[in-house]
Amino acid sequence: MSPTKPKTDAALAAAVDDARSALAAEVGEEQFGAHLGVVGEDDRVVTHLFEARQPGYSGWQWGVTMARAPRQKATTVNEIVLLPGDDALRAPTWVPWKDRVQKDDLGPGDLVPIDEDDIRLVPGYLVGDEVLDPATAREVREVVRELGVGRERVLSVSGRDEAAERWIAGDNGPGAPIAQAAPGHCSSCGFMVRLTGALSTVFGVCANAASPSDGQVVAFEHGCGAHSDVREQAHASTASPTVHDTLAWDTWGDTEIDLFS
Repeated sequence: MSPTKPKTDAALAAAVDDARSALAAEVGEEQFGAHLGVVGEDDRVVTHLFEARQPGYSGWQWGVTMARAPRQKATTVNEIVLLPGDDALRAPTWVPWKDRVQKDDLGPGDLVPIDEDDIRLVPGYLVGDEVLDPATAREVREVVRELGVGRERVLSVSGRDEAAERWIAGDNGPGAPIAQAAPGHCSSCGFMVRLTGALSTVFGVCANAASPSDGQVVAFEHGCGAHSDVREQAHASTASPTVHDTLAWDTWGDTEIDLFS
């Protein structure tokens, strides 16, 4: 069963003027407005609510909690607090700085630590030996583990898939506006440098200085106007035909001849 809501004490509920006076003495009359109501907190304990008028605290309320002793009419102010109302303007949910930092925010000397349990990374001895048979792979991993050879951690399958999805959906993916208007795909461009590993079946690196994707990973289905198959179109000559002047003076040797005489 849910707890019974305490009955609002009538004497304390009627002490609006006492609550207003206490609030004015604490924060000043200009900081609050009309009385909004009273809430029963416990036996002989209530909170009077007043409109808050501080800049930046839209929808907040001042709460003046009051109490009285049994069989006593005198009231006592327990505390005065600023409370958010149902429509209060509040700060957004806290997000750790590590999750707020974007790649463009990083500068020289900035560090972004990686969680020890980051699913995008796995120990280096767990991958990289797919070409070996299972028995040999286990032996190689044990040696790598003992000697500490190679990278401590490498990209996991989850990390690889996450990167692929991010690149496909990014500016160098097939859905980019520049790719939609391109004369050809990166997969057929002579400037595309192929990758190795699992991602090599979907992505390459652009090596065309004239492309906005130069030096970046591009999807095979991406493209731009700097495709290697683009050729300059030859234009036919539009020179005007030769025109002879037959209405003016002509010259024969050192003699001028009037063509109209």
